[in-house]
Amino acid sequence: MASAVKTLLWAWVIGKSVVSLVTIPEITDESFIDECVRGHNRARSSVRPAASDMLYMTWDKDLSVTAREWARRCLFEHNPERNLVGPTHPNFSFVGENLWTVYPPTLFNASAAIQNWVDENRNYDYDSDTCTDVCDHYKQVVWATTTKVGCAAHLCPNGVQTTNFADKEGVIFVCNYAPAGIINGAQPYRTEGKFCSGCEGVCVEKLCRRRERESLQSSDVDIDWDSFQNPTDFDYRRILIIRPLGLVATLAAAYGFHHLYPNIFCYE
Repeated sequence: MASAVKTLLWAWVIGKSVVSLVTIPEITDESFIDECVRGHNRARSSVRPAASDMLYMTWDKDLSVTAREWARRCLFEHNPERNLVGPTHPNFSFVGENLWTVYPPTLFNASAAIQNWVDENRNYDYDSDTCTDVCDHYKQVVWATTTKVGCAAHLCPNGVQTTNFADKEGVIFVCNYAPAGIINGAQPYRTEGKFCSGCEGVCVEKLCRRRERESLQSSDVDIDWDSFQNPTDFDYRRILIIRPLGLVATLAAAYGFHHLYPNIFCYE
């Protein structure tokens, strides 16, 4: 009995102190960038009915920085500053945003998140431009004139707030878009004519591509995010320094306690 109790005690100590082994990609990770861009363009080239003016979407570093900084709040709510020039992007006056979150962190997958938004197309009727359920995430993904996207994922060890798993370690995934879509009274794309007939550039996989548009890069965004700091914000120093020290201290305390009171957990 004593052996079993001690085993459970050590398992609890290690379980409370162990560092999450989940690796979340950085916004500079080329494979992550490619996954996000491909996922969006795949959806854009596959819309039904087919689009005649769908533009090719490319990565925007400034948008990804904004997505990362907002994701660090670990809050499943939209960024209220995204409709202002400067706070979220130096050039665009309004930035679109899609959010997705998951628990446990091992289930995070950027492609799955994007597909989750795309699957909302079952709730959308193009002809009447109406939704039977949530479909705005889908409309933003396939908004024809949105040409820039920037995404970020963030591990939240204390949980993603305003979710039903807010007390458990989770991941939040944020994508920002420019120019933003979801304009009231407007459908996300046009269908008159053959694909690519309503936009300029080279037609590639039913999307219009123009080198000038795709090569546009804004300067590094300088965001004052001090006002957005949140108690749930994740500091990697805690993972690299504080948690290991906490583990050592906890193990030492447990060993000392057991040395002083060797039979405290024995129940015969």
